[in-house]
Amino acid sequence: MSIKKKLSVFFTLLVLCILLANNTLHYIRSKNRLIEFNKKEITLVTEEIAYEVENSKNSASYMENRMAQELRTASIAIQDSLPADYHDVSNDQLKRLAKKLMISHITLLAPAGDDIIGVKSSDPKEINMSTKEWGYWYTSFRQLLSQQTITTKKGVTLPHFWSGPIEVASSNPNHIDKWGYYYDGSTNYIIDPYFRDRHVLDFEKRFGPTNVMNRFTENLEGVLELTVFNPKNFGKRNQNVYLNGNKYIKIKDQPIWYGTYTYRNTERDKKSIQEVLKTGKSQSYLAEINHKKVLKTLVPIKEKNTPAYVIGVVYDYGLIEKELQQELIKHLLLSLPFIFIVLIISFIFSTSITRPIKHIMEHVNQIAKGSFGKVLNTRRKDELGGLVANINHLSHFLKTYVDDLKKSQEESEYHAYHDFLTGLPNRRYFKEQLNRRLIESKEKSIRHVAVLFMDIDRFKDINDTLGHSKGDQLIQLIANRIKECLPSANSFLTRQGGDEFVILFSDFTPEEVKGITEKIMAYVQQPCYIDNDEVFVSISSGLSFYPEHSTNLDTLITYADVAMYASKRQGGSKVSIYHDSLNKKQAEKVHIETRLRKAIQKGDIDVYYQPKIEAKRNVITGVEALVRWNDAELGFVSPEAFIPIAEEAGLIQYLWEVVMKKACSQVSEWNKVSDEKMTLAVNFSPRQFQDPVVLVNEIKHFLSLHRFDPAWFEMEITESTLLMNAEETIKALHLLKKYGISISIDDFGTGYSSLSYLKKLPIDCLKIDRSFIQDIQEDYSNSEIAQAIISLSQSLKLEVIAEGVEEEYQKAFLMKNGCDHMQGYLFSKPLAAEDFEEAFLNS
Repeated sequence: MSIKKKLSVFFTLLVLCILLANNTLHYIRSKNRLIEFNKKEITLVTEEIAYEVENSKNSASYMENRMAQELRTASIAIQDSLPADYHDVSNDQLKRLAKKLMISHITLLAPAGDDIIGVKSSDPKEINMSTKEWGYWYTSFRQLLSQQTITTKKGVTLPHFWSGPIEVASSNPNHIDKWGYYYDGSTNYIIDPYFRDRHVLDFEKRFGPTNVMNRFTENLEGVLELTVFNPKNFGKRNQNVYLNGNKYIKIKDQPIWYGTYTYRNTERDKKSIQEVLKTGKSQSYLAEINHKKVLKTLVPIKEKNTPAYVIGVVYDYGLIEKELQQELIKHLLLSLPFIFIVLIISFIFSTSITRPIKHIMEHVNQIAKGSFGKVLNTRRKDELGGLVANINHLSHFLKTYVDDLKKSQEESEYHAYHDFLTGLPNRRYFKEQLNRRLIESKEKSIRHVAVLFMDIDRFKDINDTLGHSKGDQLIQLIANRIKECLPSANSFLTRQGGDEFVILFSDFTPEEVKGITEKIMAYVQQPCYIDNDEVFVSISSGLSFYPEHSTNLDTLITYADVAMYASKRQGGSKVSIYHDSLNKKQAEKVHIETRLRKAIQKGDIDVYYQPKIEAKRNVITGVEALVRWNDAELGFVSPEAFIPIAEEAGLIQYLWEVVMKKACSQVSEWNKVSDEKMTLAVNFSPRQFQDPVVLVNEIKHFLSLHRFDPAWFEMEITESTLLMNAEETIKALHLLKKYGISISIDDFGTGYSSLSYLKKLPIDCLKIDRSFIQDIQEDYSNSEIAQAIISLSQSLKLEVIAEGVEEEYQKAFLMKNGCDHMQGYLFSKPLAAEDFEEAFLNS
């Protein structure tokens, strides 16, 4: 018998028979016992919760009737305290009366055409609230007004009074209310007192099943979560109610009636809930939820005269596993004596076969020390002979592997210092070379070391158009062209990454370096042919010199980068040499951004208002809200200076929110006292349309918050806005138009050249840019563009307004050509709110 068979027989008989069989059987028995105990525990828990749920329903019905009676008593007290005509009642009077009667709010409802609306209320959200779409509530109101008996089965009916069921407030879905409605014909309004939140929900908190469920989850080890599911709606699309501009779910339609649902497994639970209701039997399953292995059990509850529901219990299965592991460890420890016996027997047996293995081990040790290729000879034909042959094969394999590894390491070292795409040295290699050249320049008195930073202009557009594969080919082609233009000595080309290249020159004069750079730029600008595509590219370059600009290598690279971006700002395809003013401009920009952030935090941003004039009647029809910033350190900062910085730094949204908050509030106040209401125009940045859906919701929020009628709000956007996320932007504009907002194209004629959007988009007005108005002379020369825009607006049936009107003859020209709406210094410069009131509203 072979060694392998002898070992297999001994270890199988001794180890498996003694250890595995005994411990496996005990493990299974313990597991079944623990699971059975868990089922009994869950049964007790669910029976207690079911009892509390039913008790809560019966108690809630009684409490709801008591609350209805209290509301009727409050209604009679309210009737005795108020005039019979709601016009003689104030909202503040209702607030005081509600506080005195210890109820949440009082609303007076009265007929208005074919509707019944909130005419007076201590809750501002219920003033002008329509009830026409309220179903049986509205029917009950009509019956009350006609002094008929209320036929609605829901709620409580008493003489001259009906109380609706406890429900989510449609005027404010964040609240739960209990309403009462009283009318005996002695007033011209229905009296509606109601309890809110604390009064309504206190009973549920005190006597409902929640306390019992919390006690189980807190005190009963292993119970992680308890949930009472509504089988009718759980896992389905929410049955939302839409009333008074609000969306909410009725209490009876909520998918979870009691408890929490943090251990979510919606699709599985939905199917299981329907199955347990159908079979009438509980179901359990194991799952990993919230990074925890849990046992979830769903128990159906069916009571007489009440809808069926399901109680879910989430149990920590880790506790069961932990106890099983402890049991297993205990039995393994008891098995140690048997294992010791097995080890002794196996040791005695193995001694007979270890001697021939000694020579094999010595050979293996030589291999472990790195001595490969030696062959061990043996005449054995059993497993040991096969082992020797395998070790000889392993020795040969390891020798081959080590040789290949050394070669691979050499390649890895090469790629660590070279760009994979172009084969050029990379950024790491460049820094080492630059550092070495700077040291050499000090030791050998080399006059100049130059760093040239080059970046392909508009490479992203080319890459997006042709695809990344052809973009990579273009990078390789440009790299080869640059290499061909460089001198063979004293120059060093690297690829920094992306479309950036850096060249290191040593012992060249600045004039020579600039000449080489211009040669490279000219060569790069020649047509590039990639497959069947002809591509034209250019390069922007920046130069910095050692020691003129810096003796620090990182600073030299940074300065060359700054100079390159200066070339970009000048239109690209240029070479710029670094100078201190470039860094100064960057520092000024950072300083302005820092001060602007502080101004936003402190609320030091102002809003000015420039009137819009209808020249025929010489009246103000609206105002444009303009952001202004007067800094304590910088003084007055022009919007042309800080708005681009705000857009780049991501601060433009905060500025817009300041303008919206102050302007909506201010113009709303002005319109309350003004005979002729003014529109409010606010400018929007293209960056705000990166997420158009969010922007639409924010606009609606601000207008609703300040009760600003959308019909008097005007959004001003530039033509460039239409280029950003075009499809979503157009959808957002249509939504805003439907909401009632007007949309104007600002600075028309200076941006996007296509006019097709004028017919496709919901645009109401074109604003002629001030540059076209200021070109107009006294003899009406240079007026062709302005006249063309006016004609275009008239043909498209769009309003038109002229900006920057400063002279009477400009005004005369515009009126003559049918443009009656204007704004500019001829009428007024932008004014602070106080100055605007003094100039136009207090006269």
